[in-house]
Amino acid sequence: MSKVSTPQAIRGTQDMLGETAQRFTRVVETFDRVRRLYGFGRVEVPVFEATAVFARSLGETTDVVSKEMYSFEDRGGDSLTLRPEFTAGISRAYLTNGWQQHAPLKVATHGPLFRYERPQKGRFRQFHQLDAEVIGAGEPAADVELLVFADQLLRELGVSDGVTLQLNTLGDAETRAAWRDALVAHFTAHRDALSEESLERLVKNPMRILDSKDPRDRPVADAAPVIDDFLTAEAGAFFDSVRTGLDAAGVAYTRNGALVRGLDYYRHTAFEFVTDRLGAQGTVLGGGRYDGLIEALGGPATPAVGWAAGIERLAMLIDAPAAETVDVAIVPMGAAAEVAATGIIATLRRAGIACDMAYKGNMKKRMQKADARGARFAVILGDDELARGEASVKNLADGSQCAVAIAALAETLGA
Repeated sequence: MSKVSTPQAIRGTQDMLGETAQRFTRVVETFDRVRRLYGFGRVEVPVFEATAVFARSLGETTDVVSKEMYSFEDRGGDSLTLRPEFTAGISRAYLTNGWQQHAPLKVATHGPLFRYERPQKGRFRQFHQLDAEVIGAGEPAADVELLVFADQLLRELGVSDGVTLQLNTLGDAETRAAWRDALVAHFTAHRDALSEESLERLVKNPMRILDSKDPRDRPVADAAPVIDDFLTAEAGAFFDSVRTGLDAAGVAYTRNGALVRGLDYYRHTAFEFVTDRLGAQGTVLGGGRYDGLIEALGGPATPAVGWAAGIERLAMLIDAPAAETVDVAIVPMGAAAEVAATGIIATLRRAGIACDMAYKGNMKKRMQKADARGARFAVILGDDELARGEASVKNLADGSQCAVAIAALAETLGA
């Protein structure tokens, strides 16, 4: 009889337990706490959408759409895609559910995303992101609020040291069109010096040449026309308002004129919080204003701005969280005590006291288990204690021990 092979995890996915899971949880809990401070309501959207939602929002020519999306045909013959990012699904939900009535809508979410790319440190095929969006607000104050939100999140996670906010403007539609034409003319004049990838981008997505990492491209990219030469008065005033707001909120930033977004629906503010603490310089949080996206999805012109952050990357940057512990370990001795302990532990937990009880073992093994869980107290219960309606409560830090009425355990231990 052949041996059945053990199933393996799919490449680019991960199983989490212990410290890895605790790091992940700390990032999510901190995000949930901070987003409530800023009035961002929780939103949930499906893990898969019609493929057209992402093809329209991400652009048919992008690597994500052409190479990285997990798309499949369902039994009804429809093309579906596991979400590679959050913004498109939230924008689709905004349209199909009539959420325009709530504009400006401030929402936040977190969860798994899927991209078929080469797994590496901090990068998975099923990965997880935090996401925050403001939809229906065209004012620079929305951009500022999101940036201050992001800055506070990184500070409260304890990862702000060594992280720099890089900021740029992409201008309004008129600015962007004029700048794009100038970039195409510049890169076309120097096409012989460009890499093969940048020659492809020259046709599909010329702005992306500006952030090329290929050393062959850098001299040409560094000499390219800058957006400031094409900013309309309105676009310049918008960017000035964002910077003034950040200064007022005490959020430091660095101007990066090469920070771009290739798709036409991006407008005005673009930003990334970057660090070199993960080896090569990497983005831990990024976003920008996407005033043209909802229109590209078939809706009315709707201003919007948002950001996303990788949970795995943030989890690698934070200090290791303290191990999870319990306040009380219940140590029953004997069958009658086991039954009574079941009621006692339920009562203590309902009173908000973290408790644990080993499923089996003698007193020594159960006490060892209590120590391993970091319990502060052990509640020892035997036939004699039951007869008196008491339990013996041992302080595991100093070894002191006293009798406490069973009916008073929750009050005593919760004090």
